[in-house]
This record gives sequence, structure tokens and C-alpha cells, in this order.
Amino acid sequence: MNGQLTGLAGNTARRWGGVLLALMALAAPPAASGGEVTVAVASNFIATLERLARDFQIRSGDRLRISSGSTGRLYAQIRHGAPYDVFLAADEKRPRLIEASSQGVAGSRFTYAIGRLVLWSPRRRVVDERGPLPVVRSLEYIAIANPRTAPYGEAAVSVLHRLGLWSSLRAKVVRGENVAQAYQYVATGNAGAGLVSLAQWRKGGGGGFHWLVPPTLHAPLRQQAVLLKRAQDNPAARAFMAYLESDAARDIIKQDGYELAAANTAGGALEQARTLATGSGR
Repeated sequence: MNGQLTGLAGNTARRWGGVLLALMALAAPPAASGGEVTVAVASNFIATLERLARDFQIRSGDRLRISSGSTGRLYAQIRHGAPYDVFLAADEKRPRLIEASSQGVAGSRFTYAIGRLVLWSPRRRVVDERGPLPVVRSLEYIAIANPRTAPYGEAAVSVLHRLGLWSSLRAKVVRGENVAQAYQYVATGNAGAGLVSLAQWRKGGGGGFHWLVPPTLHAPLRQQAVLLKRAQDNPAARAFMAYLESDAARDIIKQDGYELAAANTAGGALEQARTLATGSGR
């Protein structure tokens, strides 16, 4: 009998204990949610930013809301009051203009990555590791980003000029709104080759044939970040800017094909590429 009473008391205690725990859970304040950062990012960097966003959220509990596009288009949106906290451009000119205006936080601008271009084609005999081959002149279309709004497009035009190819290819150039769209033109077969971001080419599997364009053939693609004034009191936005300069973030950026310091000079690359393009070295 005593054993039955003891068992009954134990069961009752367990039942009430469960009820009390449930009531305590309901009464407790909700767990504090992390902050939020709205980031405007150049399209070439979006895949890398998605990786960074996951790592940043694990480390800080803060979440990124991402909007991508060409640097020029995002800059125009910011100038017209778009509600972004951080601007990750593909150049240094527009972040400098933002910082100098009333919309950027003074002293917040820095280079988070240095981009590289590749000339890429899924087809044989268009390009190899030394540069474009003579058949590149006979392509129906070659894709680049719009040089008016995309720094990678501006760099692509510079490369074609430096190689002596612009006059023969100008009428065949198709311009994507941004470098991601230029990549898609080649990936879908709508262009026979394209000057695209190294990081995007790697993200897409790194197939086909490519030439890593020497950085001496165009202005450096110094990609800069700037904190916008609307976020100067947002601790999550400031934390993200600090995170971008951390070793953890820099490792991810480097893994994706970006450089973290001034690009090395590639001696003789221009003459070698010109020779290959004209066929005089074959």
C-alpha cells in the first residue's frame, strides 16, 4: 500500500512539474532576436556575400537583407533615398561619392575585395590560358557588363582596347545590365565568349576555357564598402562592417577568387595576349 501511495505521489509530482515548466515557458520573455542589416551589393559579389551572411549570423545573431544589382544602379537608388544600411560596390568611385555626401558615414569606407576578370568561352579554340585566340574575332557575340553602370563592364572595354580587339568586336558586343547577366549570356549560349568576374566563373563550375586577365590591362577593380548615414546608430550594421575586415571574412572572400591586396603586375602579358589574338605567334 505504501508503495502504491509513493508511486502515485511521484506521478502527480511529475505531472505538476511538467505543467509548471510549460507555464514558465509561456511567461518567459521571448529570446532576444538579432539585429538586421540591409545591404546593397554589386552583382558580382552576391554569392560571396551569401556565404558571409551565413557566417556573420552564426557569429553575431544578426541577419542580412540583401539587394543586388549593378553598382551604378544601386548608387542611383541610394542617392534617391533607398533604405540601405551598407553599400558594397564593385568600384571605389561611387562609395567615395557617397562618403563625401550627406548619405555616407565619414571614415567608414574601405576596400573589402579586389576583383579579377576572366575571358571565358565554353567553346574550343576561342581562348586559352595565354589569352584570346584569333577565332575570337569571328564570334557572333561577346558578352560584357554595361560599362556605364558596371565597373566590370568598364574594365572589359579597357581590356578589349588594350588588346587591339575593340574595333573588330565592338559591333558584336552584347551588354548585360550587370556582370552576372553577362555571365548568363555565355552560360546559356547566347554569346560565344564573355569578359566576366573570376568569382562568378568559379561559382558556375569553372568549365570551358578561360584566360585570367592580367590586372595591368584595366583600372584596378577595388571594391569598396561604405556605411550609410541611416545606419550609423545601427549596431548590427557597424558589426557587419567590422566583420568584413576580420580574418574570417577575408578568408571567405579570398577563397571565392578575390584578392585582398594590390594585384601583382604580370610582365609581358599585354604583348603575349596581342600576339595570340592576331595569330602572329602561332
